[in-house]
Amino acid sequence: QVQLVESGGGLVQPGGSLRLSCAASGMAFSPYAMGWYRQAPGKQRELVASIMRVGSTNYADSVKGRFTISRDDAKNMVFLQMNSLKPEDTAVYYCYVDRAGPFYRYWGQGTQVTVSS
Repeated sequence: QVQLVESGGGLVQPGGSLRLSCAASGMAFSPYAMGWYRQAPGKQRELVASIMRVGSTNYADSVKGRFTISRDDAKNMVFLQMNSLKPEDTAVYYCYVDRAGPFYRYWGQGTQVTVSS
């Protein structure tokens, strides 16, 4: 049974930084893709960043240049380094892992990030 556990969320002032971590367990496959979504109150869940098995990355326009995604396949972990945080980055952040053949997406339970002075 695949389980994803996020950590690293919290309260930070505007301009500050946080590093989110997501640890995956129970995987008997190499993830095709890993990444992060976020959902702010009253808004739809949106993709923040993704990283493919080959290492290519994709970012939402709103976080480009501020956020960096990385993965450690040996430890089955994915990370999100968030710099220059803004109040509009406030949301619950969810990590995910994609399995290929057949496709299936696993989700974490989410971690709250609040950017406020």
